[in-house]
Amino acid sequence: MYPGTHAATDPDRPAVIIAGTGRTLTYGELDERSVRVASALRASGLRPGDVIAVLSDNAAEVFEIYWAALRSGLYVTPVNRHLSASEVAHILADSGAQVLFASAALDALAGNAAAEVPDLHRRYAFGGVIEGFGSYRELCESGSPGPLDNQPRGAEMLYSSGTTGHPKGIKLALPALSVDEPGADLIAMMLQHVFAVTSADVYLSPAPIYHAAPLKWSAAVHAIGGTVVMMEKFHPVAALAAIERYRVTVTQMVPTMFVRLLQLPEEQRAGYDISSLRLAVHAGAPCPPEVKDAMIAWWGPIFTEYYGATESHGTTVMSSAEWANKRGSVGKAVLGVAHICDDDGRELPSGEVGLVYFERDQPSFSYHNDPEKTAGSRHPAHRNWATVGDMGYLDEDGYLYLTDRKSFMIISGGVNIYPQEVENVLALHPKVFDAAVIGVPDPEMGEQVKAVVQLRDGISPSDEIASEIIGYVRDRLAHFKAPRSVDFVDQLPRSETGKLVKRILKARYVEASA
Repeated sequence: MYPGTHAATDPDRPAVIIAGTGRTLTYGELDERSVRVASALRASGLRPGDVIAVLSDNAAEVFEIYWAALRSGLYVTPVNRHLSASEVAHILADSGAQVLFASAALDALAGNAAAEVPDLHRRYAFGGVIEGFGSYRELCESGSPGPLDNQPRGAEMLYSSGTTGHPKGIKLALPALSVDEPGADLIAMMLQHVFAVTSADVYLSPAPIYHAAPLKWSAAVHAIGGTVVMMEKFHPVAALAAIERYRVTVTQMVPTMFVRLLQLPEEQRAGYDISSLRLAVHAGAPCPPEVKDAMIAWWGPIFTEYYGATESHGTTVMSSAEWANKRGSVGKAVLGVAHICDDDGRELPSGEVGLVYFERDQPSFSYHNDPEKTAGSRHPAHRNWATVGDMGYLDEDGYLYLTDRKSFMIISGGVNIYPQEVENVLALHPKVFDAAVIGVPDPEMGEQVKAVVQLRDGISPSDEIASEIIGYVRDRLAHFKAPRSVDFVDQLPRSETGKLVKRILKARYVEASA
């Protein structure tokens, strides 16, 4: 299904509500505007397989443009609004985007980036005016309101977040289906059959819409016919208020958001009615077990975790009921078959840590303009097994446990140490607001474990607190995993989705060592 299905039967149903302002986009409006934009793009010469790009804050127009692409066989590339103009320009050029849609709230960034891609002539602004850009509203009004004669299914072409290097375009094969054919939307099918989402659900999306999960899940809710409540920006109190105000039934968050919610004073946590929530989904990074336990104690056993990637190479799912017996796992595979292999591709027995591969009939993604990276994501012997570089192990029942990214692993004195395990311990230290664990050069051991910590408000860094933090970890993990030193910072480099950008952090220490 797609928005047109629901516009035909219930055009006044809210498709999108902006949480802070209450601005509403109905299914009738979403369907008409998306078909008008699709018609205008087709009239301008765009054909299936072409690429359009969107640079925006969390605005409702993003969904109009998204569904215009999805109902006309185009690739749509949302661009991270926190990149520099040169980085945005790189994505525009690398993706081969033929059209750029930009929010006037990002006028300087959009204008400067577009100036670096002079061949990108078709540029449209919404929500205001950007110099050198045409009017999105005029483009929309120029398109025909009638249905297109054919509506081949398009796809997202998303760029990796760049947490471990330069962003790469992840290009999925276009399905040979119409937008309204059964099986055209894999995520919508998973929401219906795995998470039991229906048209009656109200879905809170608190993360930036350029990111894969918020975009794809919100679009899947539209395919099903539910309502998306989109926050302009995540704040823990605002999230609780939105759940209460809009009677939210389903939300998806990342573990960092849980930590921020748990750090609220008890009176704020108890001050909102969240009884409408029936499902809280989390993904994006492994959740510290103590954090998940605390959230279940607060919100109840309504949590479902899933593990996957923008590449759609495989997915696991873990319910709260399973968590009771498989604490720390991210669940069992529901898309693909999970395998754990060593660096040479040999499959490892249960309990041993290695690269996580998923076996599917045929991996459907490639890294745009990077055949070497695409080849590196495939198993050396089984070309239908793919990995994104995560490490973990399977237990005897087939449950997957993640340890860390391969690129983040610390090797100290020949021993492998996984930073995520230490970060999980630090997440609920009473004086720690945020923490990262990295390996730094050590002349004797090769690398040593360092914790980089942002303290909570009102707490000042000191040698005593550093010793307390080290001792806190040593009391809970093997001593060789504990930090040898602690550095204090005002803020850690995190993306707006809550992911720690470790390459930036590690680069500081590599440069200092050099």
